[in-house]
Amino acid sequence: MQPREKGSSASEERQASRPRPAKLALVIPTLHEASNILPLLCRVRLALESCRIPYEVIVVDDDSADGIDSLIASISAEDPRIRLIVRHGERGLAGAVLRGWAETDATCLGVMDADLQHPPELLPKLWYAMAAGADLAVGSRYAQGGSLGGWNVSRHLVSRIAIWMTLPVQRSGLRARDPMSGFFMVRRDCIDGLTFQTSGFKILLEILARADLRSVVEVPFNFGRRYAGASKAGPRVAVEYLQLLLRLCRQKGRTPSRAECAEARAELEKQDVVRN
Repeated sequence: MQPREKGSSASEERQASRPRPAKLALVIPTLHEASNILPLLCRVRLALESCRIPYEVIVVDDDSADGIDSLIASISAEDPRIRLIVRHGERGLAGAVLRGWAETDATCLGVMDADLQHPPELLPKLWYAMAAGADLAVGSRYAQGGSLGGWNVSRHLVSRIAIWMTLPVQRSGLRARDPMSGFFMVRRDCIDGLTFQTSGFKILLEILARADLRSVVEVPFNFGRRYAGASKAGPRVAVEYLQLLLRLCRQKGRTPSRAECAEARAELEKQDVVRN
């Protein structure tokens, strides 16, 4: 994440020169989320209508067979911007996100969870960051002003360790405090031509490591509690995350040293000082 200094900077000038995105496509991956989908879509539509932008919402369901298709059909009948894609014989959040993005011509691509832990009311702030020229806008639990809600100490520690492991993989000057977030928007032209890992949950980390980014903005939010459904995290997700991390390290040519890890942490601490 670029430090913000007083006055104009080369980074700010480049960001301001970026054209305003013309259309947003928000992908919502689902698996057994029928209980959440109607209140979620109601809040999403209210938030995006306030932006006064062209948009569409694409729900990508991994064949839940829980009645979500009929629920979305009733909404689509009155608002064709809301549509459903059902994947058969496939699982994985990253793959669902990529499938939704492939089914749209939007210039700005977004994603959020369906479990109501990501507040739809943050969508306008993410969009405004993109409209101001950002290449990537991240809903961040770890940026100043964000929080993890009611997480216990052990879950918080595991999250911190997972994030620490990503610091050397991210690029200097473009590091995000919450590279594990599933709530973000990115310009399509920044990821065009890239082939991403379809298994696992952490597509944002691969975008941070490989996309053609010039600016990353983090927007703080308070991580909410799950209202219904079940968490999709588990041992398989952890294994897929480690596989992705190792692949990104190999693409850099080698495993990062302890000194590089320390340098990455120091860079983020310096950014906090500049912002404050």
